[in-house]
Parts: sequence; structure tokens; C-alpha cells
Amino acid sequence: MEGNKRWVSGNLQHPDRDPDRRQFVSQQQKPFGAILSCIDSRVPPELLFDTGLGDLYVLRTGGEAVGPVVTGSAEYGPLTSGTPLLMVLGHQHCGAVKAAYTSIRDGKPLSGNLQAITKALQPAYEQAARQGGADPVETMARAQVKLTATDLRANRDLAPLVKKGALAVVGAYYSLDTGKVEILTGAPS
Repeated sequence: MEGNKRWVSGNLQHPDRDPDRRQFVSQQQKPFGAILSCIDSRVPPELLFDTGLGDLYVLRTGGEAVGPVVTGSAEYGPLTSGTPLLMVLGHQHCGAVKAAYTSIRDGKPLSGNLQAITKALQPAYEQAARQGGADPVETMARAQVKLTATDLRANRDLAPLVKKGALAVVGAYYSLDTGKVEILTGAPS
């Protein structure tokens, strides 16, 4: 989270972004974390955490929607290179979550494969509806993060790593207004 503190303060270090690092990672990689975040152009994990080449595995889907290929991609770092951190990162004012929320609420399917995102976010919609709150879209976005992190934590291949303390699966939320990342669930002790 030190990198996010630098992002928020504007005191960026831009580590691991030089020709020597590029040469080093061309031969091997051992990222310290994997982040599943939204496709939103305002939420690039490498910048939000002030990281460089080879520091993170980054997976991006609309609203952090997860299916078999995304789950396999999330498993890749922890299972192949011992990546100790997997973060699900949602964010404020998520357009994908808003579109899914409106589609479900109004009973109007989205076109094409966008409906697959809506289907993946249905459990978050249902949880947000039960939970209530002043802003149902933000409630749904936070619910999506927590549900996805919980699912990944319970994943049959990741759960043993979580149990023995070799992997932390964290749910977090990015504020577009402040630049700060807030941990919602799964913070390592």
C-alpha cells in the first residue's frame, strides 16, 4: 500500500521502469502481487500502486466479472510463481456495474456479450438489494469486490495456499475522488 500512498500524495517513484529492469524481466518474472480490476481507463493498477515492469500480474474485466478463463488467470501467479497477494480491486463510479445494475433493475438485457457481465454481477446486485444503502450502484460495486474475493479465497486450488498463509486474497476499493485504495476484506494480519 506504500505505492498507493505515493500515488495519493503525488510523490511517485516510478520504480522498475528502466532499460535494466526491462532486460531483467525479459528473462524471468516473479511479481509480488496479482490484481483483478475493472477495465475502466481511470483505474490502472500499475499507476495506482506506483509499480513497474514485472511487479504485478494484472487482470482486467468489466466490473471485475469472473468466469473460468479469468479464474484461471487469477490462479496463474499464486500457483506457478508463488505470488503471495491476489487483490480484487473495485472502484467508485464503475460504469460496468452501473450498466449491469440498470439492466437487472429494469429487466432490459444489454446487447451482445455485455449481458455476460450483467449475469456475472447478478449476485452482487442481489446482495446490494438486500443490504440497501443511499447509493445502490456503489453498494453493488463493493458487494462485487467482496463476493469475488470470497470466491477466490475458497477456490479449490487457492484455498490451501490461503490456509497455510502463502496467499492473501484481498478485496479493495479505489476512490476516483481521492486516489486512495481502501481494503474491504481479507487484509493480512
